[in-house]
Formats: sequence, C-alpha cells, structure tokens
Amino acid sequence: MGALSDQPYWWEEAPPRRLGHHPPARSDVVIIGGGYTGLNAALTLRRAGVGVTVLEAGDFGEGASTRNAGHVSSGVNLGKSAAQSNVRSPLEQSLPAGVFQSLRDEAAASFDFIEARLRELPDDAQYRRSGRVVCASLPVHFAAMRQKSVSMTRDGVRLFPRDQQRAAIGSDLFHGVMTIDRAGQLHPAKYLHALVDRTLAEGAVLCDNHRVTSIKREGTGWRLDAGAARVSCDKVLIATNGYCDGLLPWLRRRVIPAASYIVVTDDLPAGMIDTMLPEGRTAVDTKRLLSYFRPTPDRRRLLFGGRASLNARDPRQIAPELARRLHAVFPVTRGIAMRHAWSGQIAFTFDLLPHLGAHEGVAYALGCNGSGVAMQSFLGHRAGQGLAGGETSPFWNLGFPTMPFYRETPWFLPAMTGWYRMRDAIDRLTGR
Repeated sequence: MGALSDQPYWWEEAPPRRLGHHPPARSDVVIIGGGYTGLNAALTLRRAGVGVTVLEAGDFGEGASTRNAGHVSSGVNLGKSAAQSNVRSPLEQSLPAGVFQSLRDEAAASFDFIEARLRELPDDAQYRRSGRVVCASLPVHFAAMRQKSVSMTRDGVRLFPRDQQRAAIGSDLFHGVMTIDRAGQLHPAKYLHALVDRTLAEGAVLCDNHRVTSIKREGTGWRLDAGAARVSCDKVLIATNGYCDGLLPWLRRRVIPAASYIVVTDDLPAGMIDTMLPEGRTAVDTKRLLSYFRPTPDRRRLLFGGRASLNARDPRQIAPELARRLHAVFPVTRGIAMRHAWSGQIAFTFDLLPHLGAHEGVAYALGCNGSGVAMQSFLGHRAGQGLAGGETSPFWNLGFPTMPFYRETPWFLPAMTGWYRMRDAIDRLTGR
C-alpha cells in the first residue's frame, strides 16, 4: 500500500513534457499559455497558414489542463451559478433573450467541437460519451431541474425522482437526479499530449519554461520578453485562464483564480464501481461548494473532487474533507484509502461567463468557471479563427466586469468559502 501522493493521478501515464525548444525572433502570432486554449488556438491558426509560437511558463501539462477531472460538458450551465441550477447570471438577466441564446448556442457547439477534435488527434485520449448525472442536494434543486429540463430537449435529459435515482447513481443521499446524454469524459493529460503532438506536426513552435514578463508595442506589432528570449509578433493571445498573473493588469482584475481539489481512491473491490455509477457517467451535485466524481478510465478507482476551499491550500490537508464527502455519497467506500490528492486553479469571472476578445490590441480567451475542457478548447479554436481574420464568436468583446478594490489578490476568497459553507449548511437545515 502506498502513501498519499500530491501528484495528479493522470501524470502516472502522461506526465508533463519538456520539449526544450527556443522561441524564434519573430512569429506572426504569439500565444501565452500552452493548455487546451492555447494549443487549440495554435492548431487552428496553423491550419489557416499563420505562423504561431506558444510560450508556456512551465512544462507542457503542468497546469489545469492535466489537473482537472476530465469531465466534458455540453455548455448547459452557461452563465449559471456554481451553486444552484436555477440561479441566473447577471449578464443573462441584462441581455436581450436573442443575444443570450446566441451565447448558449455557441456554448453548446463547444461539445460538438471537442468530439470532432478528439477524432482527429493522433493519440487515444480515452474519450467516452458517458453522459452526466446531476444530483439534487435538496428537494428545491430537483424542482429547479424539472423546470430547466423543459428547454434541454437537444441534450437527452431524463429525470429520476428520489425513489428511482438508484437507476442512475448508487446513493440515497440525493433528492432526485437528472441525467444528460450530451456529456462525456476523457483522460485530460493524454488529451493535452495529443494536442501537443498534433500542433507540433502542423508546424507550430512550442516553447516550455518561457514565462512572459512583458508585452510592449513595437511599431504596429508587439515585442514579448520571456526570460532571455525576445519575440516580435503581429498579434498576441493570452490563454492562461486560472494562472493569469500581472502581465496584463486589466485582464487580471477580471479573473478570479480559485482552487479545486481532487482525490483518487485506491483500487476498489471488483464490481463496486458498477453499483456506484451504473452507466459510468460523470456526476456533480448542486451545492455551492459542489462535489464532482467519475470512474477512472480503467474503472478500477473513483475520482472525487470538489470546491472544499476556494483559496489555495495543501491538497493533502483537503483530502480528509473530500473523503468524508465521498463516504456520505457512497458509504460502501469507507475504509478504502485515498492514493492521490492534488489541486488546480480554475478561473471564475464576475458574470460567470467565459470571455473572448481583445483589450488595447491584446487578445484573450479565458474564464472557464470550472467547466473548461470543452469550452476552453472551443474558445481557443474561435480565438484562432478570429486572429486569422475569420469569423468571430458571439462571445467576442462582451462586457467584461470586475469589482471595486480588486486588483490581483482575491482577498475575498476565504470569506466566500466560509459564506458558501454556511449557506450550504443553512440549506440542509431548512431543506431549501
């Protein structure tokens, strides 16, 4: 029996990669960030005949693109609260219905895009259209699901009241569940590696361990400094999501980096995973500090994650809380050890929507709000199209709000964690 590892489970088969390439002196476009967003943008730009250099601060695969749970969602929660499915974002309330519908259609297209992209990649990212189960933590949440399901006809939705929910999940904790067919799961690190391989094959220059420290105007283009390297280019795309730093302060003030934590169990007894998740779906509950879970691709272990704390902490300190949550959902797992515990940074925005656009000539694509595998891949692709002179996304240059007194440090995250924890507790007590 091994000790608890703070390395992502996914790195066992697909650890971060160091390519060792040096940036050229000039490139048509420079992309800052080598995750799903940046690599999909690079691939689309190369196919349009545009020269691309990707500058990644660490090894390829060190960031959230290999630290997530590998859930592939269909954009159905666009602009929704992290807590309850019946809470609308401020932007949804302020935009005309037709405009918001165009954004929902764009978000839904992200699922079709990533399925098509995966079919063309050289390596097996272990993708499966598994479907998803959304678990109502309270009766009022299931009532909201009933209302919401009316407009989700294209997603293949089914509702299971509490007395029938074991057909979808082997737990009695919840107050009914909703299954969604248009959802899947993959091995996030293998997907990242496949993107690296294909982007290299298409002629992009990928440079790890080159953190960009300045972007300056140079004639009609830009000059970027990254360590000892200096690159001139016509256009710049920032694709750093939850790992945004102070490079572009205007952008940093609009993104809230928050932590999400994941544990993976030791091997489960034969057949146990089939009783817990009969169809092998991904799953999520409806709390403010939500939990999510899925089988590992080999169906031998369970991955269980959650927003146990929005601020950064040692994931090994968070592991006991996630284990308690897991045992509450599946009491049969008591006594099974946790073997991995890690964290990654997601990016919230103040309107709970992803954002794509340009500020003072520098393009950006970020703001996954915790559901980024499909959406950030698609936003990268759409950014690439726009930078190549093609069609721009309906998300391009939406109003991008911030809040007073917020600069670079999310000082309010500990208070938000405590507030959400208290609200979840009150909801449990009142049943609302």
